[in-house]
Amino acid sequence: MDSEQRSNSGKEITCTAAVAWGPGEPFSIQQIRVKPPQKMEVRIKIHFTSICHTDLSAWKGQNESQRVYPRIFGHEASGIVESVGEGVEDMKEGDHVLTIFNGECGECVYCKSKTSNLCEKFRVNPFQSVMRNDGKTRFYTLDGKPIYHFLNTSTFSEYTVVDSACVVKIDPKAPLNKMTLLSCCLSTGFGAVISTANVQQGSTISVFGLGAVGLAVIQGAKTRGASKIIGVDINDDKRIKGEIMGMTEFINPNNLKEPVHEKIREMTDGGVDFSFECAGNVDVLREAFLSTHDFHNSSPTAA
Repeated sequence: MDSEQRSNSGKEITCTAAVAWGPGEPFSIQQIRVKPPQKMEVRIKIHFTSICHTDLSAWKGQNESQRVYPRIFGHEASGIVESVGEGVEDMKEGDHVLTIFNGECGECVYCKSKTSNLCEKFRVNPFQSVMRNDGKTRFYTLDGKPIYHFLNTSTFSEYTVVDSACVVKIDPKAPLNKMTLLSCCLSTGFGAVISTANVQQGSTISVFGLGAVGLAVIQGAKTRGASKIIGVDINDDKRIKGEIMGMTEFINPNNLKEPVHEKIREMTDGGVDFSFECAGNVDVLREAFLSTHDFHNSSPTAA
């Protein structure tokens, strides 16, 4: 930890952030005030942050009920702990960390369950815009107006304050510029294959949408030894990246005369064992489900 961080510990920090003031409005790159962490909170100096489609959807205000402004978006990030609040024992100043939008308190019935990690307190909640400790924000404009939080993280800022349940410590030797992907897309796609679907060696799978999550699904399926991995995307350029990750077949729905699921059933003698929808589209989800077998020793899954 550098001398500047030590001098700021326990004090308010002034830094730069990208603030959204309304749905679809250009981000305002401006100076803000960041309060010190309170009990069981951590203040992080953000070194790298990614932009996820979820950030863009929220920024556009596509769900009117979730509109809260001004707000700092961002939830995929890596950084270094600048200071910790009272009661935080598993992290200290200088630790390298990732932000977690789907936090875990480790104590509730959900966290203790072997079948769920949707924490009772810190699960994904797009309506949550303040800290749980006191119902207040830790961000303010220079003239004292509150700026609201997003998905427990708000990483489009040089400094952010999060609940300690929404931070995970990583090896300081790991390159921070690459670790941001572990905060969201890689763990989502790879985890769906390994933990949710439990894909087995020799399985056949289809992947609808070859963005970062879809590519992570392909990587996970290859790791599990899937025999056929069919990628589906309307962008032909995705074929190259998919093949690098382990995709064995590629389909562009725009080049087909029949529905995608019929083509996949034709390619797999009745349908794939597992299908993953990674585009966030209801119509695509239907195609993904219909591309699976009617029956399999492991029940067909659309993840």
